[in-house]
Amino acid sequence: MAQTHFRVQVEGDHLQKQTGAKPLQALSELIWNSLDADASRVDVELGSDELAMRSITVRDNGHGIPHCDVEGLFGKLGGSWKRHGNRSKGKGRLLHGKEGKGRLKALALGRVAEWAVRYRDGKRLLSYKILLMRDDLIDVRVTDPEEVDAALGTGVEVSVSELDRTYRSLEPRTSVQSLSEIFALYLTDYKDVSVFIETERLDPSSVIEEITSFCLEPITEDNVTSRAVHTVKVDLIEWKSASDRWFFLCGPQGFPFQRVPPRFHTPGFKFSAYLKSSYVETLQERGELEFAEMNAALLDAYDEASEMIKEHFKNKEVEVAQTEIKQWKDEEVYPFRTDPQTPVEEAERKVFDIVALNVNKHLPDFKEQSSKSRAFQMRMLRQAIERGPDELQHILTEVLDLPERTQKEMSKLLEEADLANVISASRLVADRLKFVHGLEALLFGAESKKLLKERSQLHRMIAENNTWIFGEEFNLTVDDQSLTEVLRKHQRIIGKETMIDRPVTRIDGKKGIVDLMLSRSVPQSRVDEREHLVVELKRPDCKIGADEISQVEKYAFTIADDERFRHLKTRWSFWVISNDLDGYAKRKTRHKDSPPGRVYLSDDGNVEVWVKSWAEVLSACKARLHFVQEQLKANVDKDTALQYLKKTYDKYLIGVAEEYSEKLEPAETEA
Repeated sequence: MAQTHFRVQVEGDHLQKQTGAKPLQALSELIWNSLDADASRVDVELGSDELAMRSITVRDNGHGIPHCDVEGLFGKLGGSWKRHGNRSKGKGRLLHGKEGKGRLKALALGRVAEWAVRYRDGKRLLSYKILLMRDDLIDVRVTDPEEVDAALGTGVEVSVSELDRTYRSLEPRTSVQSLSEIFALYLTDYKDVSVFIETERLDPSSVIEEITSFCLEPITEDNVTSRAVHTVKVDLIEWKSASDRWFFLCGPQGFPFQRVPPRFHTPGFKFSAYLKSSYVETLQERGELEFAEMNAALLDAYDEASEMIKEHFKNKEVEVAQTEIKQWKDEEVYPFRTDPQTPVEEAERKVFDIVALNVNKHLPDFKEQSSKSRAFQMRMLRQAIERGPDELQHILTEVLDLPERTQKEMSKLLEEADLANVISASRLVADRLKFVHGLEALLFGAESKKLLKERSQLHRMIAENNTWIFGEEFNLTVDDQSLTEVLRKHQRIIGKETMIDRPVTRIDGKKGIVDLMLSRSVPQSRVDEREHLVVELKRPDCKIGADEISQVEKYAFTIADDERFRHLKTRWSFWVISNDLDGYAKRKTRHKDSPPGRVYLSDDGNVEVWVKSWAEVLSACKARLHFVQEQLKANVDKDTALQYLKKTYDKYLIGVAEEYSEKLEPAETEA
């Protein structure tokens, strides 16, 4: 077979640069050449034996290349018939390439590339071959055309041999998805076109979940003599399955010129984004697209597209979450029965939903569990969220055993949003308000105040982490053994029957329950400093008068002067509390230059004695808590307060708040 030779005229870019494409990019260029030649079918075959991949063949049924056009197409780099129009010659399809570089991409795969061409010349079907080798890129060998059987039809078969290596990325199991992403828009527009990798057809429609389009701000390009405005659009394709997420820089018709990995995260979503603009095409023609990361206008468009894509998937996550949560509600495993009423409740619900959805996502067997088991786990999550970040972290790590990455994501979320701390603070305030309202109901209830036992009930409830009712400064109190011993040492002053922080060994329901002395030591910043709170609780029906005040004052002076405390920097607060004060006590606690309730203050300010009614103590406590409640939008009423008190301190209130027990059941069910 006769053949001719001609030398390639190099224009612009160096030839060697054109053979440096990645395997997938090189194969894509060969397929694009076939599609630009109006091929309706393109087949890619990989020739392999038991040792390695030996050849790559791309075969099409396009219109071929007339022999007379070969030197014009292959003889000068940078010139292409496609430059004279953006539509194919036969079917008028949009063209991908315009620079005449695609044919050289074949040599990025192997040393030798051969084109077997069939084209029509009138009624005849002619065939010839073109040979190009990487060793001598400017030497193109072309055989003379010969007439062949017309039944063969037109087309081009490109065979690349002497491959550099076995290209695993081109094998069907890997390349079909990647090539489907590259040709997705084209194959979606031209449904009569088929591309096969071995026996597998590229069918984007079968793997596309959804296509969404966004319009971005146009790119304005100011030149010396003109000003061009380039529209920018993004087509977002969500895949049913994909190995990677990709961002394609495309011409205005959606032909990808460059593929880059996104610089943002969309966990759980698989997509390809196609940024389409004539500006990208212009950069490609100038040879500047490879430096896209240095182009400010293109970077701005990329950033805008990124934000839109992230917002799109954020909205989808909300939709998915709402569907999942609705299903939980329908199955009655969701631990909330009513809609949130306050901002804090909304925050609590938000944190719970985020955590629960992640648990559902990362624990494969969660959905398989029984409704009862899932309901229990969700109640456990809710309680952990209400108790604070530490408790929640324990549940996520120790109990549910979430993946480490998910644990870190949850921790970061809760730290940044600080929602869990707000929720735990709200829960703390709500619980305290319930305690105060419940205690008030017991102290002043017509029946309960007769039955309430100071020693075995009132004292125990207050001593159990509730000294905050006397003031927040007394919240962080600790048991002080030396203080207790000194109080017992001077017990004779207030009477031997007064109980001083002694364990209760017997509950006596008879009247005449002894008074109670509650002692607490308040930690200070320095080890040689002390502050003590000593509270004497009188029975509710005992009015405080002259005898009670005198008794407490004597006791205060004696204790403060004890040798154990005499040389320490110690402040003393002695309180005597009951439901009511007699006339003397009321006058004694209301005099000039002294705050209401204080009946004694030493010259050095270290010893003070207060007389208070429960109404005053609880009113001040409620005022403090209601201020925080207003901020956290907490809300409690008497019924829920008593339910809480009965439920939390049931072991101390047996027989006192029984009338509220029936109201307790719904609250337990709701929790």
